[in-house]
Amino acid sequence: MKQVYKVVGIGELLWDVLPEGKKLGGAPANFAYITRLLGDAGAVASRVGSDTLGEEALAQLAAVGVETKHVQQDATHSTGVVKVEFAGGQPHYEICEGVAWDFLEWTPQWHELAQTVDAVCFGSLAQRSPSARDTVRKFVQATREESVRIFDVNLRQKFFSAQILAESIRLADVVKLNHEELPQIVALLGLPMGSEAENAQRLRRAMELKLVCVTRGNAGSLIVSEDEVSAHPGLCVTVADTIGAGDAFTAGLVHQYLRGASLAQMNETANRTGSWVASRAGAMPKPEPGEIEAIKAAKA
Repeated sequence: MKQVYKVVGIGELLWDVLPEGKKLGGAPANFAYITRLLGDAGAVASRVGSDTLGEEALAQLAAVGVETKHVQQDATHSTGVVKVEFAGGQPHYEICEGVAWDFLEWTPQWHELAQTVDAVCFGSLAQRSPSARDTVRKFVQATREESVRIFDVNLRQKFFSAQILAESIRLADVVKLNHEELPQIVALLGLPMGSEAENAQRLRRAMELKLVCVTRGNAGSLIVSEDEVSAHPGLCVTVADTIGAGDAFTAGLVHQYLRGASLAQMNETANRTGSWVASRAGAMPKPEPGEIEAIKAAKA
């Protein structure tokens, strides 16, 4: 077993413009950052504009140890921006279109990267444009047979379709989605509707997945495999905001999956990682001494 795994988040890299100012984000970047904190080699495959915001994004990621050499720079399209407002503690997003990450380009360098990764995580938002969708899929398909492919659904606004979801799920080994997304996807795919556990298992069987993971906000999560089910009740924390908490959950899940952990241990680490991010402002908080070590040491 390796000590350090190479893990890539591919897709959007952007700035969340919050009432108090801007914070770097995008699910792949959030995922790669937490992956790095947990001790693996986290990298981002994305695209920013050749502008001030792009330069700031690259500098900030590099400063926290996330590999950025696979972030493309676009002289024509600007760096992505999302306006974030809160209602009842939940973020609502206005995602600008036609930005740099809508034009992800398949290159020999990305092909080489794809063949070296131990895991790749991708979502639905980065596939909203045909060119980016084609690139994301080529990257995932170019990974080695033993690499783990994670589809972290992250439905946003109108930027998905039944076809995009079905094709993405078929590319994946692991699908992670939340309790609101699960019935939507079951309906879009034309599967029989049942309980949450039944829906997760039907999705797993229909799409020949190794795992389906359903997050339940502050009520924990459910993970199902072919022969096992693990339910976690969640952890009680004071929530600062929920931006990036789902991405952190995914990073914790993947960290343990790569190490052959039990479903219960995956659930424990994922919930602790997600809860830690939810307890702090922004998607990429700086840990206090010992916080990450405590997350990794917690046993199911």
